[in-house]
Amino acid sequence: MIVTLTANPSLDRTVELGGPLLRGEVQRAVAVRQESGGKGVNVSRALVASGLETVAVLPGDPADPVLAGLEATAVPFAALPIGQALRSNVTLTEPGGVTTKVNEPGPQLDADQQAQLLALLVKESGGATWVVLAGSLPPGVPTEFYTTAAERLRAEFGDDAPKIAIDSSGAPLAASLGGRPDLLKPNADELAELAALVGLPDVGTPAELEASPERAATAARSLVEAGVGAVLATLGAKGAVLVTADGAWFAAHSPIKAVSTVGAGDSSLAGYLLADISGADAEGRLRQAVAHGAAAASLPGSTVPAVNQTDPSAVTITALTKD
Repeated sequence: MIVTLTANPSLDRTVELGGPLLRGEVQRAVAVRQESGGKGVNVSRALVASGLETVAVLPGDPADPVLAGLEATAVPFAALPIGQALRSNVTLTEPGGVTTKVNEPGPQLDADQQAQLLALLVKESGGATWVVLAGSLPPGVPTEFYTTAAERLRAEFGDDAPKIAIDSSGAPLAASLGGRPDLLKPNADELAELAALVGLPDVGTPAELEASPERAATAARSLVEAGVGAVLATLGAKGAVLVTADGAWFAAHSPIKAVSTVGAGDSSLAGYLLADISGADAEGRLRQAVAHGAAAASLPGSTVPAVNQTDPSAVTITALTKD
């Protein structure tokens, strides 16, 4: 089983435009979709779509639309009532997959609620193979929250503790390195930002990372050498890089028609975990991650693909050697 924690879930509204976004103008939407979201929630949704056992842990009151959406799509969840409405996010998608997002900050969680959320996570994680700690942190939650969660899980379960995957950004992602995650999943923006925050050698801009798998692998390798188990760096339409203690690989998918990139990275993480649960090696995990991400980008809104909607055979793997 795979447990996900989304500390700052959201109700995601995706507005599809028929042409380019025109600032200051009135435009009519071609279509509108609404789904329960947040990085961990999206991972659980993708796992459910492929028939894997998962539980999404999150804050939220019983009547909140986010929880209603999970119930409607049969995604198992364990929620902590907080007496506040969860946030709403709006995404505008243009033809060709160009995406603009406006994310609300979310409700503030006090120290007692944070402790209760961690306790709920530990309760749900017994027997889990992986725990995914994902997304931004709501107001009031310290940047070390994911490290605290990882430490609590390992203290509770010892040698039987689940593996920890972290997908976040900014200060929470940098602080999470203290939790010695088994897997880190940044995109190019997050990898460049993380390198600057933790004092890695200059890795270049996000665009340079996407253009150079070797450059992305060098940055990821520094994180593995610092104690991270593996780094899955997604590079947008270019593909992804996986670095472990045993090697580094780059994967690229054959061209697709992008519809919406919302949640593509979350689907990539779900594909990686799905392959890991199935016993795949590093190349197999990377292959399924990229296949999942490409399938998600070809679907509208934040729709997540099932494994039978992915095409791993369309993914090419290249081993990367250390400079």
